[in-house]
Amino acid sequence: MPTELHPPGPSQSVYREECTQCFDSIDDATGLNICLYCFNGGCTGDRKHARLHHERSGHPLVLNIKRTRKKITRDEPPPKVSKLAIAAETEEDRYSTETSVSCYECSLESIDHTSGNLGIVVDGVMKATTFARKEEVKAWEQEITPCEHTLCLEQESARRIQSQDLGHCSLCDFKENLWLCLQCGNLGCGRAQYGGVGGHSHGLAHADATSHPVAVKLGSITPEGTADIYCYKCNEERTDPELAAHLAHWGINIAEREKTEKSLTEMQIEQNLRWEFSMTTEDGKELEPLFGEGFTGLKNLGNSCYLASILQCLFSLGSFQHRYYHPREAPPQTENPATDLETQLRKLADGLLSGRYSQPDSDVTVSEYAPEVPHQKGLPPAMLKHLIGKGHEEFSTMRQQDAFELLLHLLKLVTRSQHTPPLIDPVQSFRFAAEQRLQCLACRGTRYRTDLQDNISIPVPIRRNTKEGNSVEEAKTLSQEEFEPVSFKECMDIFTAEERVELTCPGCGSKDGFTKRTLFKTFPEVLAVNARRFEVVNWVPRKLDVPVIVGGDSFDLSPYKSPGPQDAEDLLPEDDTPANAPAFVPDETFLAQLEGMGFPRIRSEKALRATGNQAAEPAMNWLFEHMEDADIDTPIDQSGDIVATGGAVPVDPESIAQLGDMGISPPQARKALKQTGGDVIRALDWVFSHPDDQGDFEEDHGDLNEAHVPEEKQNPGSDKLPANYQLHSIVCHKGGSIHAGHYVAFIQKQMPKEEADSWVLFNDEKVVKAVDVDEMKKFAYVYFFRHLS
Repeated sequence: MPTELHPPGPSQSVYREECTQCFDSIDDATGLNICLYCFNGGCTGDRKHARLHHERSGHPLVLNIKRTRKKITRDEPPPKVSKLAIAAETEEDRYSTETSVSCYECSLESIDHTSGNLGIVVDGVMKATTFARKEEVKAWEQEITPCEHTLCLEQESARRIQSQDLGHCSLCDFKENLWLCLQCGNLGCGRAQYGGVGGHSHGLAHADATSHPVAVKLGSITPEGTADIYCYKCNEERTDPELAAHLAHWGINIAEREKTEKSLTEMQIEQNLRWEFSMTTEDGKELEPLFGEGFTGLKNLGNSCYLASILQCLFSLGSFQHRYYHPREAPPQTENPATDLETQLRKLADGLLSGRYSQPDSDVTVSEYAPEVPHQKGLPPAMLKHLIGKGHEEFSTMRQQDAFELLLHLLKLVTRSQHTPPLIDPVQSFRFAAEQRLQCLACRGTRYRTDLQDNISIPVPIRRNTKEGNSVEEAKTLSQEEFEPVSFKECMDIFTAEERVELTCPGCGSKDGFTKRTLFKTFPEVLAVNARRFEVVNWVPRKLDVPVIVGGDSFDLSPYKSPGPQDAEDLLPEDDTPANAPAFVPDETFLAQLEGMGFPRIRSEKALRATGNQAAEPAMNWLFEHMEDADIDTPIDQSGDIVATGGAVPVDPESIAQLGDMGISPPQARKALKQTGGDVIRALDWVFSHPDDQGDFEEDHGDLNEAHVPEEKQNPGSDKLPANYQLHSIVCHKGGSIHAGHYVAFIQKQMPKEEADSWVLFNDEKVVKAVDVDEMKKFAYVYFFRHLS
């Protein structure tokens, strides 16, 4: 028996529920083999990834875990939940589990593992927190901290408030959803919450009237000292290290408390999981689920619908399918498949496209009381989610996120990964060249600049439908606001329209400003469009349901193609600023407003400079559009140029080769690495931000007596006309904030036994033929258009 066997340590990941290279699991007929050396999980069915792991690693001993679900028969309507259930159902209540130990090297099965070191290791594997659960717990542990208002709370004269059963809001008769002001002891009802929890916001009204900052939700208090604590001054959830003492001041013994209401987090999770998109036909019947190749759903991991919807859209595109779906190839050679992005993207492609897992949930038996059709279990993309979010402040959490921001982040991760020929970076299908034209208002001189992009974010004009007798301001306060529909063409016209910017002309020195217009220089294979339906209320963006009309027919983007420099135009010199030009000075009032909103000073200065130093609001909008810019945090000097980070930086040949694998020429790679201090990731972003820069040729070998004339770099995309596009898929969102609510995807797909494409709704694990697609298209948050070349 090998002596190097050790039980898993507290920091080790144990993959004992799902294969790291496919979605086969311990619930399959032959179970899952867990390596007793590195705790990798490998399937034992026809793909035999467990044996492949043994052949590659030399680890012979495995623990086979086979789990069988105890059948659930819905023989009566489910009971109505009136209170939060505290006791959780255990795994033993739901499953029967069998284990056995085998040795690949000796071809032995059912090895005795009840004693000795082997027994300790097996016991450690079975008791260890699984990888998925461990990462989920980490992600849910939000950084909720005390603040100066909880730490320095000064309470008024003590008195005993009414007991929990008799207490009610001081301004109404509500006896639940009560918030206790820790400063004065006032009881006020909270906001009305999803799920029928009532409230008139009297607790908030009290805080506004008295400026008392800290309140605690009575029904959330536990004997362990946890509770929902909210600071109205910080507008954040907080903790109170002295909560027990602060409650005792009002006659509340924390040890006697019993949690009777859901916490804010629990309600948010429930809300995000239960936002309803239509899953029924017009006559009320449930839509029939779809199964088969390309019709596989993704399980909601808790606020992960933003990820699922984007992944479904991406892997419905040919570029992502060709790059990652290779069913006849062995998985990539890697020491740890679970932490390898290439492996996990191939695993997801196989799961979504093969149809292997697209089957009705066999654990549910339908009866006369359960008319719903069984859907799929859905694939849990936990390993991929961990990799995508690793090191990211937002995507590493279990909170709901902005689906469009996730798309940009994911495209960047994919581009940064290695694409060995003949494999091609699938993000190339999104890339195109945008050409910006600046014209001086004084001398009429022009300048052109080309930027590489992989998406556009279009503004949606907001025009409220005001009822007779109501003003626009009154319409804003109505609970169900109505807005005039706008066409997609109008949004594109606004996006490509001329705007005025305040810049100093390098040709004539005039301060009159420039007109600026950005058009397409080339057109992408796939155009990703974000529809910005936002209105800023008290400096907080609020999402509005403004209908955007996108027809079912193709449309031509040819009118938005840049004509390029004209013979009659006077091109301005490349030097950004004349020597005697005054330094840019941001408006201190606007700068303070932006910093007060939480934007860093460098970003705020850049935004004000880019928007003409006119006001805080356009600068804020600019910041929302440029959050992902590679140089967003790079300081600028007084003339607006990027500050040099030092002298000459030695360039690592391996870094040049690494960038070369991504299709970047050595001169470009060399200059990008010099500009970014040798950082490969930042260098990649620099290249995309400077598409016209041919690079640094000083170290290239060749005849030094001859001037080196670099070949003109070819821009991504196509410059051919017409540029006809058709809608391929959309990501829709319900909710007032992009960081809450629920996301789903609608995708045009070829249906079995049907000639024409049909729209399919992907709602987490539920996959059905869609209805009311035209209505959904009006309120999409992200659109994917396909070039009809």
